[in-house]
Amino acid sequence: MSSVVGVERIGRVLVATLSRPPVNALDDKLIAALDAVVDQAIADSSIAVLHLRSDQRVFSAGADLALIEACFATPQGPDRMTDVVRNMQRLYWRLESAPLVTLAEIGSTALGGGLELALACDLRVAALEAELGLPEARLGLLPGAGGTQRLTRLCGPGLAKRLILGAELINGAEAERLGLVQWARPREQLPAFAREIAARYAAMPKAALAANKRCIAAATDPGRDGYADEISETRTLYDHSETRHKVSAFLARRAH
Repeated sequence: MSSVVGVERIGRVLVATLSRPPVNALDDKLIAALDAVVDQAIADSSIAVLHLRSDQRVFSAGADLALIEACFATPQGPDRMTDVVRNMQRLYWRLESAPLVTLAEIGSTALGGGLELALACDLRVAALEAELGLPEARLGLLPGAGGTQRLTRLCGPGLAKRLILGAELINGAEAERLGLVQWARPREQLPAFAREIAARYAAMPKAALAANKRCIAAATDPGRDGYADEISETRTLYDHSETRHKVSAFLARRAH
């Protein structure tokens, strides 16, 4: 367990709780801790869902302000900060491509790199009262840890331009309406609802989750033939022991 990320296993779900007071600001230590959690989740073949949440008053307020301040204090600062953003981008790509389901539980504020972390997850559930946004343009910056790319793929260029160029902040209810999150619930109901979501997906065969996730990713990758991927993944799943067992059990029930 890391001091800034608590880890708990609940069945086939690995729950990672961000715990860097006061606002889960992203720095080298928190990024490294999250990297280690991704390593743990991927290495354990019995883990089907990685559930990210926070025990602080926000989900994550984004990059550490001390790092940003240092960026402008020395000639080497911009290169140092760019390295941090590059590490965030790499971590978020690992989350996006991990062969399991990733879920972000956004109980409160998720801004900048914090929202980019959530956008890298497969599933997002937010409190109705949560505040979400990519406000970097207000400071003359951009959401460089994948925000411009993932938000555009998720919601289209029109909405991405509205939210990113206008540095607009929205609540969880609006985020659900616009498609940034799949579910929104009152804050007091959110933890139980997120656990329910995690358990529902964890009940699925992990190999099928990973194969479906790869095929969905192919749909937005012009360098891949998603239809060919579907055939290849289907053929592989036909030989998977869990698939064969579940199909046989289903057919047996249908026969009675």
